[in-house]
Amino acid sequence: MSFRLRFFALAAALIASAGAAAADDLKIALIYGLTGPLQAYAKQTETGLRLGFEYATKGTMEVDGRKIVIITKDDQGKPDLAKSALAEAYEDDGVDIAVGTTSSAAAIAMLPVAEEHKKILIVEPAVADQITGDKWNRYIFRTARNSTQDAISNAIAIGKPDVHIATLAQDYAFGRDGVAAFKAALAKTGATLEAEEYAPVNTTDFTAPAQRLFDALKDKPGKKLIWVVWAGGVNPLDKLADLDPGRYGIELSTGGNILPALAAYKRFPGLEGAAYYYYEIPKNPVNDWLVAEHKKRFNAPPDFFTAGGFAAAMAIVTAVEKAKSTDTEKLIATMEGMEFDTPKGKMIFRKEDHQALQSMYAFKIRVDPNVAWAIPELTREIKIDDMDIPIRNKR
Repeated sequence: MSFRLRFFALAAALIASAGAAAADDLKIALIYGLTGPLQAYAKQTETGLRLGFEYATKGTMEVDGRKIVIITKDDQGKPDLAKSALAEAYEDDGVDIAVGTTSSAAAIAMLPVAEEHKKILIVEPAVADQITGDKWNRYIFRTARNSTQDAISNAIAIGKPDVHIATLAQDYAFGRDGVAAFKAALAKTGATLEAEEYAPVNTTDFTAPAQRLFDALKDKPGKKLIWVVWAGGVNPLDKLADLDPGRYGIELSTGGNILPALAAYKRFPGLEGAAYYYYEIPKNPVNDWLVAEHKKRFNAPPDFFTAGGFAAAMAIVTAVEKAKSTDTEKLIATMEGMEFDTPKGKMIFRKEDHQALQSMYAFKIRVDPNVAWAIPELTREIKIDDMDIPIRNKR
């Protein structure tokens, strides 16, 4: 064989070898709204996912000898882009498992793509109930909490007899699912839901809906609350406060939020609600590591969706190690009922709908002038067994 032929044979062998090595990588797609109104959530999810893989693999970034490769795709929060990005990840990039996305509407658009390709999609951080409800399929697992978990925990935190509540939410899946679940949960607490208002996602003037809420509550006896469920954009809490609900004896309530949004809560000492995560609340080794490492690397504590991305990574590593495979059917069999560690403690993928059952945290806002944001101080851990989360997928 001539030198030239030997050279080309060797080059071909090296290329084939490199291809085989690349094919053996554990490829994970992260679909997220990196540009758009939920950009902050998306960035936190990616940070958490990368830190979660690092923690779960003890720094090797390998599972069963396979190198973890994260492929990111920005869907801009748009359902059509999310759908095509996931299809591209499965078809062109050959990913084993996908994670995403930030917007609930975009996540719902992705669900049939996972079913069509018979590949696992871990939904994080979108929360609409439909994702593990009527839009669900067997390839969908969710580490994010759902709207009902948010709603039930908030109902437990603020709902009592002789409490009158009205709600303000965004007019799309996240807001409407959240209020529907809150309404159902509130009925069990003895509190009364007096009115519901929905506003477009990009609303900046809340005068009209606020006045309708004030009118619904102002003549009621006992405690009167407006519960707000809102994500991204202009948070209405300040706008509502500017309209002086206090003149009617009306207080405001909402769930937890990311740290920049919690800065606005400093105006509301004593405000009560329930949160998915606040870095000082969970006490466990995983959260201790996350908080310490995040502060060391970014000079700031981890946030809401950092914990969520971290949980998704922990779920993936636990599943692949237990299944000893990325075969979809083996993963599904392994993940149904699977317990895994997260910064929030144990989560469990419920067999019936693959929703991660998890603790939530009732809080009361405390204001410290030396802290840039309001502090959601724990009043009660609302554990998995404290919440009766309905199964809505009609499996």
